[in-house]
Amino acid sequence: METMPKVLLVEDIDDNARLLERVLSARGYEVMRAADGETGLQMAIDNRPDILLLDLGLPDIDGQTVASQLRRLPELASTPIIIVTAWPEDVARKMVEVYGCNGYISKPINVAKFADQIASFLR
Repeated sequence: METMPKVLLVEDIDDNARLLERVLSARGYEVMRAADGETGLQMAIDNRPDILLLDLGLPDIDGQTVASQLRRLPELASTPIIIVTAWPEDVARKMVEVYGCNGYISKPINVAKFADQIASFLR
């Protein structure tokens, strides 16, 4: 049986995290969640997710730091990192570029399209 992709969600706001988890779980994704950057880094190393969804505004270290640290790890260097942010589009695009991420999705997410957006980054 095909295993569903493992998603690591690094998001500190419970309501946001629950919404993303619900949408992805309903589509069969295995979702793990970290509420801060340090935990997210450790979970990424320990669990080797297929994709990482990263908020930029985290309570300890920011998402940019998390992304740049992940990109330095050979075993995670090619894992897609998607920024999920309410930041303005031009800032989000710049962050994607500067920190070696694969793309971004604006908050609030479009619930109807979100799982397909994630799937497109996994192809």
